[in-house]
Amino acid sequence: MRAVEWKRNCSGQKMNSAKLERHPFGAFVPERMKVLILGSFPGKEQTRGGMDENAWFYGAPLNQFWRIMAKAYGRELKTKAVKQQLLEEAGIGITDIFTSIIRTNGSNLDENLQIEEYNWEVIENILKKHRPGVLCTSRFVEKEFKKQFPAYPAVDVLPSPSPRYFKLTIEQKAEIYKKKLPKV
Repeated sequence: MRAVEWKRNCSGQKMNSAKLERHPFGAFVPERMKVLILGSFPGKEQTRGGMDENAWFYGAPLNQFWRIMAKAYGRELKTKAVKQQLLEEAGIGITDIFTSIIRTNGSNLDENLQIEEYNWEVIENILKKHRPGVLCTSRFVEKEFKKQFPAYPAVDVLPSPSPRYFKLTIEQKAEIYKKKLPKV
């Protein structure tokens, strides 16, 4: 029988650290950032390996983010390099609010993330240096952000890129993104 390490979560409960997932990406911060897109945490497909480097942020197979961005900017966004080039040109940064989590039901849904560690230091440094507008990818992310930075003035929410948010089509989401994101 192999040894199992235990870790205490934020509420003091013992949790099996074998299920602990760490964020695989550092923040993407262009020099002339105008907007910071703030998500929660990558999909399990990315944190557990098995995806190529082009998956990057929002790379879970069902996540619609890059399809929405492609329509909003009228570009094909197939590789990490091309995605980063667009973000650099538009002045868009990307990071997530959590650096480590435990998935309570094995899914990518925000409601199934048990937060182990926040990314507040990185986010605070970005906010101080660039003073970008913040666009959250869900109401959950917005709520968590506002708990930590209640006075930050420029916060808005994008339609969720999750396929679970089916009230809007990808085309409708892209139109909203187009209005809220910087022009190139």
